[in-house]
Amino acid sequence: MASTVREDDPFRDPHDPLLAATPQPQPHRSADCPGEHMNVPDTLAVGRNASLSLGTDSLIVLETKSTRSIAFYNILWAEHAEDGQVTIQYAQTVSKKAVRPALISYTLDKPDSQLAEAWIEKLLDRAYGTAQRRKRIKVLLNPFGGQGGAVKMYHKLIAPIFAAARCELDVAKTQHQGHGVEIARDMDIEAYDVVACCSGDGIPHEVWNGLGQRPDAARALHHVAVAQLPCGSGNALSINFNGTDSPSAAALAVVKGLRTPLDLASITQGDRRTLSFLSQAVGIVAELDLATEHLRWMGSARFTWGFLVRLINKTVYPADIAVKVEYDNKAAVREAYRTQAAKPPLSNHERTLPPPDAGLPSLKHGTINDALPSDWELIPHDHLGNFYAGNIAYMSPDMNFFPACLPSDGCLDLVRIRGDIARHTSLKSMMAIENGNFFDLEHVDYQKVSAYRIIPKRQREGYISIDGERVPFEGFQVEVHRGLGTVLSKSGHLCEAKGV
Repeated sequence: MASTVREDDPFRDPHDPLLAATPQPQPHRSADCPGEHMNVPDTLAVGRNASLSLGTDSLIVLETKSTRSIAFYNILWAEHAEDGQVTIQYAQTVSKKAVRPALISYTLDKPDSQLAEAWIEKLLDRAYGTAQRRKRIKVLLNPFGGQGGAVKMYHKLIAPIFAAARCELDVAKTQHQGHGVEIARDMDIEAYDVVACCSGDGIPHEVWNGLGQRPDAARALHHVAVAQLPCGSGNALSINFNGTDSPSAAALAVVKGLRTPLDLASITQGDRRTLSFLSQAVGIVAELDLATEHLRWMGSARFTWGFLVRLINKTVYPADIAVKVEYDNKAAVREAYRTQAAKPPLSNHERTLPPPDAGLPSLKHGTINDALPSDWELIPHDHLGNFYAGNIAYMSPDMNFFPACLPSDGCLDLVRIRGDIARHTSLKSMMAIENGNFFDLEHVDYQKVSAYRIIPKRQREGYISIDGERVPFEGFQVEVHRGLGTVLSKSGHLCEAKGV
């Protein structure tokens, strides 16, 4: 059973000092171990010739002829057996991007159950901090995504990390497109802390929309964190919040992940309302994503190929656009980012739990079928090359397209580029995205917006991408809901990207 015991709030942390007055059972702690009532030393002698010491940011393993350290972040679990054996499991780094479970084990010369249990609890406190231990995870395997290797990757690279961390797992395979929507819509949200998607970005998109279809949508989106274990061709959710597109390293990041609010956006198109967590694109970005589906075997390189092919044609995508701007120039955007990034993340108890019957938020600005809000102006963009709105920074491992993104600032970052610029300028844009200098290019218009409407014109067919999924080629309206969703992140409030 997970160590976080919830009453009305899944974000309550038993180690939060503000909750110290509320008794909380601790399943991982021995009943005869007072823990907090002991003066627990940092060093545990585990034999005449060995000791385990809690350093500043790592566990120091000292033996007669060697000394090594294991970062607290990599510590997965520790336990003490009745025979005096202390076992510590951790994620061992085996390459620049991969980890695998490993363990160390020692038998105490002088077994002291109370001291050993208290020291282990102190170790786990250092290893997890405010992160929830033993998360209850609903794992969704998409056997059709990416290059079709998700099931194999899960069992070989991901499941062993979860098992070593003593997570509780419920694994299901998606059977068809939209199955993630059905699972999330019908699941018992009280049974899980996380839905972890072994997939590309398509299954997280389905999960959020499934949670959004529930009568208790607001509470479900607050309660259940959505995480990605990267097994697809588009792994933006993992890159932004796990800091990696490696399945094993992402599993470790989920184990240690901090619950983090994430803005979600309502998309209204025709008579439909859907939720978006990642991006919306019209123009070259939408085409290079959706028109390269047949090149999925290339991985993320298909996006670069798609860009270069379309650059040659110098295509424009005319549209009428209206936006509700919150920060209208790069200086204001930069200042907003730095101000918010400098603030500490919200603690778990600062986030208000929605009532049980709360559905999706009402739309402040209406839908695409309503009259344009009076304070919005519809402006023609006859030479539009790209319209791209993003909620998080990375769109692929080498494309930090939205460096000023903040996961829960109530805004989408909006990029517009003219389609009639010189080819060498377009190439410069591509290189700048990869080098992290995109924000400062003169021909790039970068704003933060809370809502917008876009209506393509003079085109009968084309591509519109919502979270990497193709939708009908017709006008749509977008409205941001601040902090509506929940993810797991390493920082608790920022993307794993270089900001502005």
